[in-house]
Amino acid sequence: MSFRFFIIAVTICITSTITRAQDVIQSKQYPKNQFRYPLDLPPTTAGSFGELRANHFHSGLDFKTNQRIGFPVHAAYDGYISRVRVQFGGFGQALYITHPNGYTTVYGHIEAFTAEIAKYIRDYQYKNQTYEADIAMPVGTYKVNKGDVVAVSGNRGASAGPHLHFEIRDTLTQETINPQLFGLTIPDQIPPTITAIGIYHLNGNPFSDKTPKEFLAVIGANGNYHLTKPQVLNLGGNIGFGISVIDQNSASINRNGIYSLELKLDGVTMYTFAVERFAFDQTHAINAYIDYPAFITARRWVQKCFILPGSRISLYPQSINRGIMAFNDDKIHEVEFVVKDIAGNRSTLTLKVQSNTSAGSAIPEKPTATLLHYERKSEFANDKVKLSIMPGNLYDDLDFIYSAMPAKPGAVSLTHRIHNKLTPIHDGYDLWIKPDVNLVANADKAVIVNAATGSIGGTYEAGWVKATAKAFGDYYIKIDTIPPIITPINIRNGSNMKALRAIKLRMSDNLSGIKSYVGKIDGKWVLVEWDYKTKVLSYTFDDSIAAGKHKFEFTVTDAKNNVSTFTAEFYR
Repeated sequence: MSFRFFIIAVTICITSTITRAQDVIQSKQYPKNQFRYPLDLPPTTAGSFGELRANHFHSGLDFKTNQRIGFPVHAAYDGYISRVRVQFGGFGQALYITHPNGYTTVYGHIEAFTAEIAKYIRDYQYKNQTYEADIAMPVGTYKVNKGDVVAVSGNRGASAGPHLHFEIRDTLTQETINPQLFGLTIPDQIPPTITAIGIYHLNGNPFSDKTPKEFLAVIGANGNYHLTKPQVLNLGGNIGFGISVIDQNSASINRNGIYSLELKLDGVTMYTFAVERFAFDQTHAINAYIDYPAFITARRWVQKCFILPGSRISLYPQSINRGIMAFNDDKIHEVEFVVKDIAGNRSTLTLKVQSNTSAGSAIPEKPTATLLHYERKSEFANDKVKLSIMPGNLYDDLDFIYSAMPAKPGAVSLTHRIHNKLTPIHDGYDLWIKPDVNLVANADKAVIVNAATGSIGGTYEAGWVKATAKAFGDYYIKIDTIPPIITPINIRNGSNMKALRAIKLRMSDNLSGIKSYVGKIDGKWVLVEWDYKTKVLSYTFDDSIAAGKHKFEFTVTDAKNNVSTFTAEFYR
């Protein structure tokens, strides 16, 4: 069997499971006439499903609300409210509706719940003495019909402006699915815009920040693109390609993500990417999908059109040789990028490649340090540092490099350079560092610090401080004995609060981070909310605080159990 015939046969076999509804790649069909839009506004979005974000793929549609809060949010279909959540960051406030058709809809960044649900949450918060709450609601108790108002749109949590984040999830698997596949489409007659391509000379080596690469600018319009400098590319050995591309719909000026990307070699599809659905434990694999070193060093979004062997995500419905192309026959080949949005608008870019056997080596380079394998447990240790990486956390084999540097001011250990920040970790790995001083008196106050991001916590075990690290980089040990700082905003001892709606204050910590806080009035726990954007904490007065003299007490504890308390008497 010839090599070309083998590729075509494999392609036919693999793509037989992929359907194309209205020229959109998807693995299955979804009900088109059941769900309604969650808002009564003309549908326009600030963010698309699967859009590239730092450390994650965007998990829904961000519906615009005219830069305002307060629009009624409607149930997209019949069902019951199955979950509500209140959190400091993230969605801020979110509501989940489970539907009888096997799907669950999610409504995030909402400003307010209905009165009945708000009371249920408040009762839970006071009973459990917690602001943050993730509540599974009694099955079938809070039933809703399609179109019922279930909340009010807002700007809570980690949002960049007022909007409604909307998701449709598979109730059984909790995978999130592109809402536009259910007929909740956005007007769109604009094809994606291609701005550059990347060429990666892999030559049998794992992808890393040391992979030789080049970026070539692209120009074009109306779906037809070509290199700014027309040329036949002279390439040899194992080559991977990448592309910089954005999309825009007809209802918004926002730049969004694409839906699908195909890479073809001489007409044969070698690689397919499509943002149909994914699981949340896969979303960090965006760092395997993009050129992570280019993003970290230059904030450049390049979508790699080849798959790292350790990447496990359902956004790759098809590939041959993981999208890597071998140019070793001294012939001219055609490489074509086909990029589509979910409306089926299409942009293409075609390259001519002269295969050159002398331009690339098929012999992989030998590791210069310690080789860590993505598919099995990897360990590194010396007398000062240890680490253990479980399978599933590296996306490719790694030529691991370690070095020790002098201690930083205030540190109680050397600074340990654990590889470098240009290689991503999917979840985390165990890291142990040995202190250079006796920690007997302060062992419970020790934390491991990432020089770039701060404390990652830590526990003292048999002479070592251990923590879970989420990234490679520079790490060392510090001791945290300093309590948090509480800064009152509108209250002091003896304040008259009669004309004010709320008590407001801020808190901060120098190292290990806030673990918990408690607000009390006259010795009884009260609900103090924490706003993600302003970092202001506030207790809103209610009818339980009668006229007269009262005592407010606010206590903050950091992750190393250092405690600060603010007290003030006030009058209502």
